[in-house]
Amino acid sequence: MNTDMTRKPTHPGCVFLEDVMKPRNLSVTEAARLLGVSRKALSEFVNEKAALSPEMALRISKATGTSVESWMNMQQKLTLWYAMQNEPDNVIPFPLPIVKEG
Repeated sequence: MNTDMTRKPTHPGCVFLEDVMKPRNLSVTEAARLLGVSRKALSEFVNEKAALSPEMALRISKATGTSVESWMNMQQKLTLWYAMQNEPDNVIPFPLPIVKEG
């Protein structure tokens, strides 16, 4: 297990709410209008009930002048952290390759 994944990564919706919406005094309704998404979709995202989709990441990137990759990386780290909490215990390592002698 990767040791730097012990702390749960911050949800990108929390980052968007705290670092983008709050400093600009944007309501969910207004931010959703500016992003071109439904209020419900943005509300679920900032309340950490929905994962960040590539489409939402692209919209946030365009609206904030940030990289789409930075937003997707946040989601990927969180998704991987969740997967690692339920790491399968029934996986058997593949055998080593057979080396043919010349």
